[in-house]
Amino acid sequence: MRVGVITFPGSLDDRDAQRAVEIAGGEAVALWHADRDLQGVDAVVLPGGFSYGDYLRCGAIAAQAPIMSELIDQAGKGLPVLGICNGFQMLVEAHLLPGGLIRNDHGRFVCRDQRLRVENIDTPWTSLYEQDEEIVIPLKNGEGGYIADAETLKRIEGEGLVAFRYLGANPNGSANDIAGVRNEAGNVVGLMPHPEHAVERGYGPDTTERMRSGIDGLGMFASVLRSLAAA
Repeated sequence: MRVGVITFPGSLDDRDAQRAVEIAGGEAVALWHADRDLQGVDAVVLPGGFSYGDYLRCGAIAAQAPIMSELIDQAGKGLPVLGICNGFQMLVEAHLLPGGLIRNDHGRFVCRDQRLRVENIDTPWTSLYEQDEEIVIPLKNGEGGYIADAETLKRIEGEGLVAFRYLGANPNGSANDIAGVRNEAGNVVGLMPHPEHAVERGYGPDTTERMRSGIDGLGMFASVLRSLAAA
């Protein structure tokens, strides 16, 4: 299965996302923000970074990039899309996901291994996890506070659109400890933590087994490949 990873000016985790796809057993396809062709890929990852220098709002300019027109169209037809950190910001700016993301409530950039609970496994990106499974993947952001108005939050919670929730201390002031959400169809998922940094032993978070051995993020990439193969 071919999974596209779009590079924008300022992307810095695009190669990591490509490697995660390959470790999971897929073919990573490098896509460019200025193109309009998704090259027939089976799924797309919007990677982390600081697209366009985070001018205006994080992800706001990237959401208007030429390739996003095709992405929005194909997402509406069921294409699996994963937005990681800056990619999550792009998805909310493109109105593919509800809510928004603002500066961390403590005003500082945060970088740490973060505990999460998998809240929804009915998506192509989470199907290999157990419901309410606790995972640990790295988090690094300065504008990761998830917000939405009261009515939207009520709908998100009521319809089960929360995909991931922070456990332990809330790292950025996100409403309801929300770390990631999905769309109504389930094919589009966005989260602030970085699963692509927890896919290979020796480079992931520490575990009780040994240092740097955590690979909890690999499940997202393996999930979408299995879902595509079963389709």
